[in-house]
Amino acid sequence: MLRGCIPKKLLIYGAHYADYISDARNFGWTIDAHHNWETLINNKNIELDRLHEIYKGVLKNNNVITFKGVGNIIDEHTISIGGNNITAENLLIAVGGWPSTPDIPGIENVISSNEALELKELPKTIAIVGGGYIGVEFASIFASFGVQVTLVMRGDYILRGFDSDIRKKLQNEMAKRNISIINNTVVKGIKKFNGKFKLETENTEDLVSDLVMYATGRTPNVSGLVSASLDMDKEKSGAIKVDEKFRTSIPNICAIGDVTDRIQLTPIAIQEGTSVSERLFNSNDIRVDYKNVPTAVFSSPPLAFVGLNEEQARDACGDKVDIFESEFKPLIHTISGRDERTYMKIIVDRISDKILGVHMVGIDAPEIIQGIAIAVKMGAKKRDFDSTTGIHPSSAEEFVTMKNKR
Repeated sequence: MLRGCIPKKLLIYGAHYADYISDARNFGWTIDAHHNWETLINNKNIELDRLHEIYKGVLKNNNVITFKGVGNIIDEHTISIGGNNITAENLLIAVGGWPSTPDIPGIENVISSNEALELKELPKTIAIVGGGYIGVEFASIFASFGVQVTLVMRGDYILRGFDSDIRKKLQNEMAKRNISIINNTVVKGIKKFNGKFKLETENTEDLVSDLVMYATGRTPNVSGLVSASLDMDKEKSGAIKVDEKFRTSIPNICAIGDVTDRIQLTPIAIQEGTSVSERLFNSNDIRVDYKNVPTAVFSSPPLAFVGLNEEQARDACGDKVDIFESEFKPLIHTISGRDERTYMKIIVDRISDKILGVHMVGIDAPEIIQGIAIAVKMGAKKRDFDSTTGIHPSSAEEFVTMKNKR
């Protein structure tokens, strides 16, 4: 969290000011603005240090003994840290994931999201390889600070696995922000070239940039974690295999979070940790429900959704699916002059009227979808949305005023 979502979101907040300043002109504000990247990075690190101390205090106040070092599980009750052995009745693995990169020539020349969060200065140009949420978010961040961004990906559109409509809508909006998106492209190698880096590709011209970032996924951080003498089952991906109570194949050892390769979200890892602690210490068998987990991509503009995408809904319900959607220019941009549109989509089971999925691209999408996720989790129906009074004028009211099917 302190090396991922929190610092990333702080950079995104910083990036938003580029929009605020630009949009302010047509609202009558004259602002002579200059950005200092070093100041942002320093203040981001100050905030992370503050949070780190808070978390240390929480552990101390709850009588948790901490050991600093690299740990290795040597048997079902023992962890070795720096030559010291620590024993416990139960062990919990929560070591997260780590950026993964392909084995191609010159891969040592690239950075990952880890290094992107600590850049001392901004490059003039950057090539980001990977169209997942990390690549999309960092493309938005760097572009907002004036970096010329090229996003390179294997697929036709960004965010594979997301609803096809919101993938296309967001990609269109990113292109408006001068983010060059090169699809259906595989990078074969990376070479240093006149103080820059050249990406050699299979099917397009070679690309040259000041910096190359890879955002091609994350893998469970299990290297050297478990002694070879312990027979702990793993998935093909290397993730630790667990049951519904997060027990590994060694019953008194549990694992949670990205190391299990289920849903790679911080709130999910927190819920899983709560489930383990409640079961072990309070005899409370809390299970984690992985249905209708709200998800956000903090791009520019942001994207968020809860529930099924249209493809999944049609797989489940066939042709008995109704689609409601709305696309419009948000009120703020009627004066700001920014060419940015908001898109909303509701997917409904025609037979039961139950809402299967809600998707949005546009300003405040994560904040709006968080509230809607409660309704979807509770089994809301389309008529419940229809009978809800909207807050006017707001973008969110569109979700309760959509009456026409696609």
